[in-house]
Amino acid sequence: MLDRLRRLMPSHESIANNRWLRWLGPSLLHPRLFHLSRRGVATGAAIGVFFAFITPIAQIPLSAAACVALRANVPVAIVATLVNTPPTFGPVYYAAWKVGSWVLAEPENAAAPQVLSGSSSRPDSGLPWWQQAAQTLRDVGKPLLLGALLFAVGFSALAWLLCNGIWHWRVRNKRRRRLAAARRAAGA
Repeated sequence: MLDRLRRLMPSHESIANNRWLRWLGPSLLHPRLFHLSRRGVATGAAIGVFFAFITPIAQIPLSAAACVALRANVPVAIVATLVNTPPTFGPVYYAAWKVGSWVLAEPENAAAPQVLSGSSSRPDSGLPWWQQAAQTLRDVGKPLLLGALLFAVGFSALAWLLCNGIWHWRVRNKRRRRLAAARRAAGA
């Protein structure tokens, strides 16, 4: 599987010659950004998952920029942002709002689930749309932001731990098989 990933990774020449990426220059050509190492892959996965939950827009550019700054694996981070896609935004951010409300111990606002689902309209308020939007943001903003931050930090830590754990397991398993084969060869 890692061989397949290595074949799919872009080469340094293709990145350097890409007209959309050329302006980034040497910072994007750092070898650790595309090398499959335990630390780079785990950090890239954590960064991608973090930006997948913290923001519904510009997840890929933000995670790629963070990977360049932290020298993590860029393709892994880009793929990791796909854990939260537009079809899952609604349920994920509703769950984040619920968690944020629970952590802040705020009473549940009856209008908040309608606001989060997009079906809330305030015809009786008589306010312009921008004031209605500001009021809606005040209704759900603090618990939603806190819940999204908790999800981003928690799930990115989980992604980092899983990547490291799977990597260690694979290395130990390969070593165990190699030693067993050496013992069989020595005994034969």
